Amino acid sequence: MTNYEQIDFSPIQALTESEVITHSRVRDIRLPSGSALALITLDNGRDHTRPNTLGPATLAQLGETLDALKARAAAGEIQAVGITGKQYVLAAGADLSQLSMLDSRSTSLLVAQLGHKVLGRLSELGVPSFAFVNGLALGGGLEVALNSTYRTVDASAAAIALPEVFLGIIPGWGGAYLLPNLIGIENALEVVISNPLKQNRMLKPQQAYDYGIVDAIFPAANYLEDSLAWADGILADDACVQSRRRSLRGNNAGWTAAIEATREFLNARVGEATKSPYAALDLLDKAKSGTKAEGFAREDEALAELVTGDQFAASMYAFDLVQKRAKRPVGAPDKALAKKVTKVGIIGAGLMASQFALLFVRKLQVPVLITDLDQARVDKGVAHIHDEIGKLEAKGRLDGDSANRLRALVTGTTDKSLYADCDFVIEAVFEEVGVKQQVFGEIERIIAEDAILATNTSSLSVEEIGAKLAHPERLVGFHFFNPVAVMPLIEIVKTPQTSDAALSTAFVVAKSLGKNAVLTADAPGFVVNRLLAKVMGEAARAVYEGTPVAEVEKAFAPLGLPMGPFQLIDLVGWKVAAHVQDTMVRAFPDRFYANENFHALAELPEVVEKDRGGRVTGWTKAAEKVLKPAVGSTPASAATILQRVQDGLAHEIKIMLDEGVVPEVQDIDLCLILGAGWPFIDGGASPYLDREGASERVFGDTFHHPVIRGVGGHIAEVAMYA
Repeated sequence: MTNYEQIDFSPIQALTESEVITHSRVRDIRLPSGSALALITLDNGRDHTRPNTLGPATLAQLGETLDALKARAAAGEIQAVGITGKQYVLAAGADLSQLSMLDSRSTSLLVAQLGHKVLGRLSELGVPSFAFVNGLALGGGLEVALNSTYRTVDASAAAIALPEVFLGIIPGWGGAYLLPNLIGIENALEVVISNPLKQNRMLKPQQAYDYGIVDAIFPAANYLEDSLAWADGILADDACVQSRRRSLRGNNAGWTAAIEATREFLNARVGEATKSPYAALDLLDKAKSGTKAEGFAREDEALAELVTGDQFAASMYAFDLVQKRAKRPVGAPDKALAKKVTKVGIIGAGLMASQFALLFVRKLQVPVLITDLDQARVDKGVAHIHDEIGKLEAKGRLDGDSANRLRALVTGTTDKSLYADCDFVIEAVFEEVGVKQQVFGEIERIIAEDAILATNTSSLSVEEIGAKLAHPERLVGFHFFNPVAVMPLIEIVKTPQTSDAALSTAFVVAKSLGKNAVLTADAPGFVVNRLLAKVMGEAARAVYEGTPVAEVEKAFAPLGLPMGPFQLIDLVGWKVAAHVQDTMVRAFPDRFYANENFHALAELPEVVEKDRGGRVTGWTKAAEKVLKPAVGSTPASAATILQRVQDGLAHEIKIMLDEGVVPEVQDIDLCLILGAGWPFIDGGASPYLDREGASERVFGDTFHHPVIRGVGGHIAEVAMYA
């Protein structure tokens, strides 16, 4: 059992030189009953775009504050301690830039131990402690709350989560021990393991309350006042809180079964080479018995091991891409060149167009016009958008006035002359060059000369789409990913004619929509679809050679993508996949696999069979009839299939870089992380291909010098950008 008071933490003080310190500001509040509560507000002095983080200097200051409050409590000056954050955020967890600088296991262990020493004091003050979760609470930020005696949450808080497994580490400041003992093992497994592996899914405040992570939830309007009044009542009698906790936690009868079920899920989903989920699983399992001190000591050891390991290094490369490179897109012109968008036009009224309209009206708060071939289609599209706004209102994400205002901003018509005052017009019509040329030709005669045209094509040539325009310089590719509201990436495509004004407008609009934009040249499939077509083509090749579909899915598992190739095809639609494959085969017939039976399968409504977990296991009877005549008798081994797709991806990425499709390989990794769900703990596609030897096999070199290690790697080299 570790005695944190006897540890010398001076070796990690060198890390504090570049730390943005989150200060612990204290004020006394007199509660209605007359009791005194000392309220700590965590505040790094920056605006809400820079969340509070917890580095060594921050923890040291918080520790000193808690020591002083413990003395005041002993003297009878205060009857409770509260802790909250600056507006919109409690804390976003440990300062990852600091963690990435740790160069030894011993210093990593000290950071883990310092967190336990300081946050653990929240339960050792001699008076109750209350965490008022007023906003974002991630990782160590949520562990601040878990170490407190009681917790409330603001109903408008952005997100609550323990995302550490997503980054190749574990909740190391109490979360792995405290959470399962608070809310039960099944809910804890979902929060600590399942959610991070589902593209880092986070909890909304209501979910956190329903799970029992927090004891009360209050509206934003009077959140702190309501929380303080609630705390005053709890100081008098907490029986209701304790009763609720017991009912939500349940008993431990199913603990072992839940652990084993999750282990099976991990074996199927990520494989045993991925360390952090298994380390977290072991900690959660052992949390069933033993003392809190023993649980904290286990977390110390596990966190120290993982922070200095390969997978955290790869995660930090990926994290840096998403947090920094994505926010400063390479190649984006000066935003001062962007045209102000006061009205948006959407050509089409189908499902994709409706998704566009809902996103544009919610984020831009400007009039949105949709059109289609006949009024019935238009009316159906507008009705769908209004229904979706109604659902947001029913969930409490919009108030009545806001919902009505958004509905009023969305209009539909067959009269294209109403596009005249649109500043930004995007098409969502059939994926065929001639159709897109026709609709843009009609609209160009109506809109202003400086209005921007955008195409959402997934793989067609943007330059060819604009070839018949009088002003092709106004056209830009603006490729969303489905579902539009969820997927964070937009590929912005520049043709040789695209003006800086059009390009700048596209980047500004993308940012206003809450999306990350990456600039790509006008090349077939752009980035994500080009590389996914390589993946799907190699999967099809293996099947037509005679490999069972379930075996093909397993062979692709080491790539770490959220789903296997046929599950992905089934999700995006077989017709869409066939179209993308056609585009790539026409452009590069020597590099992309084609088979006419792929088109026959695309015509079938039910193509693959799945198990209860959603994994693809085989073909339906109708698909089997199509396949039987075409399938060979020389099945490929899993190793052969995997090497073919690895080498194919390495070859294609190298060609894309040589051709200037994107400025640097980091942009390809960023696209695949944001647009295809490539896992953080792999660091993206190019680091993975380097580590697996595909880069050396294909072109005798690596994409990165030195190699960024991750799953299965041996060294950790990550550059953190300023």
